[in-house]
Amino acid sequence: MAQITARASPCARRCAHGAVAACILAAAIAPDVPLAWAADIYEVVQKNRMFHVKELEIARGEVVRFINQDEFLHQIYVKSPNFSFESDEQAPGKNIEIKFPAGTFEVRCRIHPKMLLLVHAK
Repeated sequence: MAQITARASPCARRCAHGAVAACILAAAIAPDVPLAWAADIYEVVQKNRMFHVKELEIARGEVVRFINQDEFLHQIYVKSPNFSFESDEQAPGKNIEIKFPAGTFEVRCRIHPKMLLLVHAK
């Protein structure tokens, strides 16, 4: 049986080495500051006047990207005692990103009030 080996390109290896070097340098400069990797981005599609998930569980500080795949406008809003967000009108094909603090939030559309998504940020 033939053995297949994969080898990263020189450019990919340089990028990886550069990322490792940046982390080592950051740890040396500020040893008491924890290193943080980029947070996940969760995508929620808006189509047929609804969010295509009813609930989403994420970590505090993560981002949800709302993708308008409808043929008409949407307008995202979140209103709670500790966090509020209100977007401009979201044209078809456009995205809106929201970074959520800890808590449970109702996400709605001002234009289509029956649209509801619960976001649980732990």
